[in-house]
Amino acid sequence: MISSALPEAALRELGRTAGGPDTLALLVRDQHTRRLLLLRAVLDAVEAADVAVCPLPVRDRLREDWALLEAADGTGAGGGAETWSGAGIRGSAALDRLLYPLVGPWARSCLRLLDGAVLDGARTAREELGRGLAHFSAIAAAAAVRAGVSFTVRLLARDGVLVLPSLGALRTVASGDVPVELAFQKGVMTFRQAGASDVIVRIERDNSATWSDAPAWSAARTLPGLLPGGDSVPLDDLDPYRSASREPRHRDLSGPAVVDAVERARWVRSWEGTASLLRLGGEYRLMEAVALVRCVVPLATPAALSGQARVSGSCSGTRRDAFGAVLSSLPSSPMAFAATLVHETQHAKLAALSEMVVLHHAGPEERYFAPWRPGPRPYEALLHGVYSHIALADFFHHCALAAMVSPAQRDSAWGRYASHREQVRAALPAIDESRDLTPSGRVLVNLLVEECTRMDENPPPKEAQEEAETYVDQMRKEWEQATRVSG
Repeated sequence: MISSALPEAALRELGRTAGGPDTLALLVRDQHTRRLLLLRAVLDAVEAADVAVCPLPVRDRLREDWALLEAADGTGAGGGAETWSGAGIRGSAALDRLLYPLVGPWARSCLRLLDGAVLDGARTAREELGRGLAHFSAIAAAAAVRAGVSFTVRLLARDGVLVLPSLGALRTVASGDVPVELAFQKGVMTFRQAGASDVIVRIERDNSATWSDAPAWSAARTLPGLLPGGDSVPLDDLDPYRSASREPRHRDLSGPAVVDAVERARWVRSWEGTASLLRLGGEYRLMEAVALVRCVVPLATPAALSGQARVSGSCSGTRRDAFGAVLSSLPSSPMAFAATLVHETQHAKLAALSEMVVLHHAGPEERYFAPWRPGPRPYEALLHGVYSHIALADFFHHCALAAMVSPAQRDSAWGRYASHREQVRAALPAIDESRDLTPSGRVLVNLLVEECTRMDENPPPKEAQEEAETYVDQMRKEWEQATRVSG
């Protein structure tokens, strides 16, 4: 039986690695609801926390931050205990900040600290929680600036940097955690700190950017919208919670990168033309990127080529707790950027689907062959890999057949199609044969099998097919060697 939360038609669309506007909107709404519930959990945990973990001044400050969010929301609520326990956030400026992808990792971090997480570093959980909750003050301030609400607040720079999400960052004259006063009125932010001149930052009339002649201020960077007149996409190299998680699936990802003006120009060059290439691979590929990608987090160029970087020259990933964020090192071309977005939006879709319905009951044991990695993988990771590679095969098949591509682009597309197709053919049987699939999972996998079978009707050129088979054979040998070593 399919979950009542997910219409079968939506599941069937996703099983074909597609998804119409209604299905994508369903995934987004569900993720947004989960984000608001997560934030509610943080607020409740702060209220219930022992004063030894969360002192009363910290709790009171969080209430003040919530009141500022409500002012940005336009609710007119006061921020007392009754409001704190019951009011919701409805308006665009406040809600947009709370639903920003990287607020998810912040909230998860705060919950772990409130739950008694043990830290490896020199700071205590109480100190780290104080720093984490101080970031919520910056989130509230950014929302109020976006809404045009006048205010004056005391903020805390972390390690000499005060980040206002979506606006930019101030580098303080002193290192460490530094208090900074921020006053905002009539489109002007004024930052005051001990031992330094005031820093004046102006907000453009359409709220699209900030400007300052002070070297201490770095404006938030963006990429142009994928659609004409569409919202720009943050290129977020500032948020303190943007790093990849420590999960094994992120072990091939490089660390976060800082993007200067020269680097941003390189990102824009690689980004330009991405939308037309996505459309070339199927209109739905462009639409899912527009619907699901809310920010790009730049990563450093990988030092060693492993995993997907062996093929693309770059690395990328998504985070379950940061729905809408794509983490990526600089793709080498618009085609590489388009493929990255296709790849990562599939992971986002499948992760969101998996939170709505249970797809399987397989355990975490790493024992499956994945042709895109040398070592064994758990079932969940294998399912994600098969899902994303079917979408990539579909994307490159459309590109290979497009009339407007050059001969070199066509040859490259056929090669990528052959590679992803052969990888899926090698990995899908293990997914299909599992007895751990739920009814919803079985519907999904049956559709993936149908998509794979349909690819057999459109074989690539012989040379591309032979290269793909050789590559998969080599990966199987590496997997067998890794399995023997680990065994």
